[in-house]
Amino acid sequence: MFAKIDVNGDQTAELYQWLKSEAPGDGDSSDIVWNFEKFLVNANGEVVQRFSPTVSPEEVAEQLSVLLR
Repeated sequence: MFAKIDVNGDQTAELYQWLKSEAPGDGDSSDIVWNFEKFLVNANGEVVQRFSPTVSPEEVAEQLSVLLR
């Protein structure tokens, strides 16, 4: 089980600092706006895409199939 971490603000976990710097999103801020925001990272550790909370797992799966080829 994982401990609760901050994804925004002064205490943002390093992982989320990096994810947001690589894929800042579409708004005025790179902040995570809501649960279920998703980041797709390839086998080389590069952030490929950031998905809003409204994007379904099935839509993300379409991108996965491209990366797994």
